[in-house]
Amino acid sequence: MTRNTAAPAAPAHAIPTADGGVDGTVDDVVVRRVETLAEYQACVAVERETWGADFREYVPATILMVAQKLGGVVAGAFAPDGAMLGFVFGMAGVMDGRVVHWSDMLAVRSAARGARVGERLKHFQRELARAAGAEAMYWTFDPLVARNAHLNLARLGARAIEYVPNMYGDDTGSVLHAGLPTDRLVARWDLAHGDGLAAAPPLHARPAPVVIAVPPDGTPAFAPAPADAPLVRIAVPPDFLDLAPERRAAWRTAAREAFVFYLQRGYAVSAFRRATDDMLPFYELERLAPAAILPPFHDPFR
Repeated sequence: MTRNTAAPAAPAHAIPTADGGVDGTVDDVVVRRVETLAEYQACVAVERETWGADFREYVPATILMVAQKLGGVVAGAFAPDGAMLGFVFGMAGVMDGRVVHWSDMLAVRSAARGARVGERLKHFQRELARAAGAEAMYWTFDPLVARNAHLNLARLGARAIEYVPNMYGDDTGSVLHAGLPTDRLVARWDLAHGDGLAAAPPLHARPAPVVIAVPPDGTPAFAPAPADAPLVRIAVPPDFLDLAPERRAAWRTAAREAFVFYLQRGYAVSAFRRATDDMLPFYELERLAPAAILPPFHDPFR
């Protein structure tokens, strides 16, 4: 599972050092495969720092090491002083006779976020997966974390192909999950052809109803649009991880109802828009012609 997080960004392009200071620029970051036992152990430390000491789904150093030996990818981003800023981990596999890559984890230390370290790690992972013969990369992300949706769909150009309610259960032990169902969007990145979303047209060019209503009390609710709407928008909060638990739960319920409702009716995610001064971030879902509707994704690891 790709379990990205959102957090306050560091100063633009500043790179933190091991002692907590900042030094150098984003150009000084070295992205490469993890090589030593100490570096694999550093990946585990980043996991613990990211998802909390009680997280029960962390990947131990030995599994990271073996996965890389068997065609997977464990790569780190390193500051000028050698400190690990973040890492990415993925596994190779075969789906329907084709080699694919499942990206399981991407984590960046909080002080390094905002300098596109995660984006660099994903592109490095992409090139290694392609060199190993993979045709596509898959991962999951929380649809309510706007920062991750922007990275995955707008910057990387992956496609959101399925919504999975409570994919990893609601008892992971992570402070980030807070006992909520771990609903996820499955992303697919075509490694051969760049199967990404096209650039979204100007916002005013395609008016569409927003199907999650947020009244003055701030509690969201699913509000379906007319049945013939060619385009709908599913709003999400700008900072989901900063919300109180009860508000997070309300957003989870409303978003689940909206995504399941429209994806089951032949709509597909066509764009993600960041927040503006007067609008929440939102996904655009477009109704497809029957011949263009993709079959459901069957996760070979479930």
